Amino acid sequence: MSSEAQTQVYTGLVIGYRRGSNTQYENQVLIRVDGIVDSNQASRLIGWKVLYRDTKGNEYHGKIVDVHGNKGVVIARFNRNLPGQAIGKDVYIYPKGVELVFEEK
Repeated sequence: MSSEAQTQVYTGLVIGYRRGSNTQYENQVLIRVDGIVDSNQASRLIGWKVLYRDTKGNEYHGKIVDVHGNKGVVIARFNRNLPGQAIGKDVYIYPKGVELVFEEK
């Protein structure tokens, strides 16, 4: 009998790339996390991993690096930049050291 602890896995929505008036950072995206409504809750997620899977099965791995604003939006940095088609799509947010397993259909 294994007693694996249940870990919290959040879902989030990719809002867009982090950008300023003259510069757009394609390796950093803004994510609105479901259930997180302020910056204090969002700051607990710094260091957590982010996973985006597209329709072809490609996986993009990233990490939450900072909080953006006061409403719980976080900044995630990706090693392989997210494609533009990821904007408006869902991502998985999970603690460091946890591996997500997906069932094949």
